[in-house]
Amino acid sequence: MNIPEIFAENVFNEKAMKSALSPDVYRSLKKAVNENEPLDFAVAQEVADAMKEWAISKGATHYTHWFQPMTGITAEKHDSFISPVKGGGIIMEFSGKALIKGEPDASSFPNGGIRATFEARGYTAWDPSSYAFIKDNTLCIPTAFCSFSGEALDKKTPLIRSLEAINKKALKVLHLLGKSDVSKVHVTVGAEQEYFLIDKEMAQKREDLVFTGRTLFGAKPPKGQELGDHYFGAIKPRVKSFMESLNRELWKLGILAKTEHNEVAPAQHELAPVFTLVNTATDHNQLTMELMKKVAERHGLVCLLAEKPFKGVNGSGKHNNWSLVTDTGVNLLDPGETPAENLQFLLFLSAIIKAVDDYQDILRASVASAGNDHRLGAHEAPPAIISIFLGDDLLNALKAFINNSTYKTGKTTMRLGAKILPPLPKDATDRNRTSPLAFTGNKFEFRMVGSNDSIADCNVVLNTAVAESLDYFAKVIESSSDVTKSVHDIVEETIKNHERIIFNGNNYSDEWVEEAKARGLKNLKTTPEAVVSYTAEKNAELFEKHKVLSRTELFAIERVMLENYTRIVKIEALTMLDMAKKEIYPAINNYVSKLLELVELKKSNGVSSATDIALISKLNSLNETVYYEAEKLSVLIDKVNAITEDYHKASLLIKDEVLPCMEALRSSADEAETCTDERYWPYPSYAKLLFSVK
Repeated sequence: MNIPEIFAENVFNEKAMKSALSPDVYRSLKKAVNENEPLDFAVAQEVADAMKEWAISKGATHYTHWFQPMTGITAEKHDSFISPVKGGGIIMEFSGKALIKGEPDASSFPNGGIRATFEARGYTAWDPSSYAFIKDNTLCIPTAFCSFSGEALDKKTPLIRSLEAINKKALKVLHLLGKSDVSKVHVTVGAEQEYFLIDKEMAQKREDLVFTGRTLFGAKPPKGQELGDHYFGAIKPRVKSFMESLNRELWKLGILAKTEHNEVAPAQHELAPVFTLVNTATDHNQLTMELMKKVAERHGLVCLLAEKPFKGVNGSGKHNNWSLVTDTGVNLLDPGETPAENLQFLLFLSAIIKAVDDYQDILRASVASAGNDHRLGAHEAPPAIISIFLGDDLLNALKAFINNSTYKTGKTTMRLGAKILPPLPKDATDRNRTSPLAFTGNKFEFRMVGSNDSIADCNVVLNTAVAESLDYFAKVIESSSDVTKSVHDIVEETIKNHERIIFNGNNYSDEWVEEAKARGLKNLKTTPEAVVSYTAEKNAELFEKHKVLSRTELFAIERVMLENYTRIVKIEALTMLDMAKKEIYPAINNYVSKLLELVELKKSNGVSSATDIALISKLNSLNETVYYEAEKLSVLIDKVNAITEDYHKASLLIKDEVLPCMEALRSSADEAETCTDERYWPYPSYAKLLFSVK
């Protein structure tokens, strides 16, 4: 495989555009993208013609406006290029109007009350800052999605708005610092994606995996991740074959897949890309998740992107590595050799510290979901408490700057005790895998994002909150005649008012929960507790001020997230009922019947059957619990269904009553599995699911 030859071969990127467009049109398109200006229709028409010819030459027959509705996944409606002509013939046609604007149905997607069912019209608008690409013989045009009255119904629109907000405020601060050569500030992101691979044939035998993407029953296997032998271990041939196929598909779409390895849990893996602009990174991550599932199918596998597909082993996250870079190539979060003297770095670092503390609730809400609730705080992912890890070295540098003292970074050389081994440069700060938001050299790694989430949501919050901090800092600097003193005062004020959000210790510890409470940090453990933060007055004012989200859009986001939470758990509960009543309860009864036959046989031969009777008694007791908890769960689902419009009330009922009932049902069934002959158990065990792929 010649990687440079196939890389981005299915992307209408800079190279393709330069080749297909006239120089004037190419310059106009680039100017519109770089300066956030509307595109002239005549330019759009030439772009459409060139895009069509390029796509057809690649075998495309259709085009689609590819968008990201509030479901968190992608959507597309395909139209062919053909148009009829006189005499019964056709021509291949694609207009500038069709490129710029589409009209999918806006009533059937989640919209949080923005659109009524009978109000179907919605629009997609071309995003020229994200390259078009070919997938499955279809030209895919990345677009925003809005309602008839202009409200955002997607993930991309708020993200683009937040990028404009942070660019505007960051530029103002940089120009006040004398960096007049900078004309744009970009947000860059690298989204590390964790996932599980299991055998497709086995997965199809489990109703929970088919309907929910995660297991709702399953006893812990004798061996899990205790030995750490899977983490970074040799990749199994079948998995390696999948990874090779996936890489090829990703590279053809210009996705910078870089690192692949086994993760901590059996059957768990990770893929990490090279960092890129956050709008592109978001599109690429959505495509990556889609392709993971498709490629897995080809290899007789199922790719699980659920945050907690198996109880008792680590779940999956998505680490969002966030940074700011100027168009002159400077990373604003690079501390340099002397961070205590780097005014620019200290100012932008302070902006993030202040932003995260001021808006910790909405940042937590941005990663809230039914799946992620099972993962956060489970000693495999950060807790629900937001905090920042800087490391002692960087924190000391901040304090040295405040105290006008000198501080030399703690970077040293480490020797390994054998002459043949080279000396290694040692970083000033260790990594903290327990922190929700950790500084890792020249970026912040936000580790709370769930593996199935769109990264758009958390980046919208980060971008907007940091823009607010920078806006405040700019006003302080403008009111001062001494830039250095004003930066000093800002950093000092930030540490004084927001040091509570900085924690360099073990976020998994029980002591941290108590300490965080004493510091006044929020601990929003579940989705129903977190999501209402979207419409808190302080947060609504933030998003409205920076023109990122209106109050109408914020209420819609809150409602959609609560709807999704409620509906997902209801589907899981109904699936549990199906499995319990139709599979587990009969399976236990069948095994008990077999044991009773054995007891009779032993009795007729004068052999003791005390152990069999004890096992029968235990299984009968567990099966009674399965039955009664299933009946109780059925009643609770009816109670949830009776709450028709108040999704917050429904979500609280689910959190407080439905989920505990589901756990009680599962607990009895899982214990029964450990006592039942596997020939009678109705679906593949954890041991088979986690260790079957060779």
